[in-house]
Amino acid sequence: MNGWIITLIVVLALILFFFIILLITKLTITVSLYHGNDNDHFIIRFRAWFGLIKYKIEVPMVKLDDDGPNIVFEEKTEKGSEGKGKEKDKVKKETPEEMLSSIKDFRELLQHVAGLHRIVRSFMKKVKVDDVKWQTVFGTGDAASTGTMTGLMWGAKGGVIGVMSNYMQLQSKPQLAVIPSFQKALIQTEFSCIITFRVGHAIIAGIKLIKFWKGGKPKFQTKPLSVVSEKNQSV
Repeated sequence: MNGWIITLIVVLALILFFFIILLITKLTITVSLYHGNDNDHFIIRFRAWFGLIKYKIEVPMVKLDDDGPNIVFEEKTEKGSEGKGKEKDKVKKETPEEMLSSIKDFRELLQHVAGLHRIVRSFMKKVKVDDVKWQTVFGTGDAASTGTMTGLMWGAKGGVIGVMSNYMQLQSKPQLAVIPSFQKALIQTEFSCIITFRVGHAIIAGIKLIKFWKGGKPKFQTKPLSVVSEKNQSV
């Protein structure tokens, strides 16, 4: 009997230990976005436990589908060290109906969670953003309109950074640039930043979402959230 009690205590202690480790784990997310002509890519890298856990999502291609008004993109995922981990490639298609369903799901979330903005803002205040770089090369082919649009772009970037600093913790001064091209019409933009937060803060935010849920069963339509609806219906 004493042996079972000791085993139970050890198991509970290990579970508690790993749960505490999970709560204090710092997750680092590196975001890299480039758009220029047909050479587009969007890369998100996740890193935790000093690089022991790594995961990368790369979307190198985004284009319109020839069969209809759908967006087609190729997604690459890699687990483990870069160049040595397991890679998986797949082509995804996003239809207008799926985009509309995502908007409806967001509206459903707003209606069912009391104080959603307060919960999100509380979590975002604990998120740190560093090494923000945002460079844009822009031209309309006309010098006058290029100059006007350049000024508007500076204002838009300032507004975006203002929102980021209001909701999150900016750790360093963002490096912004808008380079006008008066010779030809083009647009190229490159953005990167590093985001860090504790996994425990994200878990607490998720618990708050469940705690302040109101208004009955949700009716989500997109795949990730529809699982929640199915579980609620089966109970």
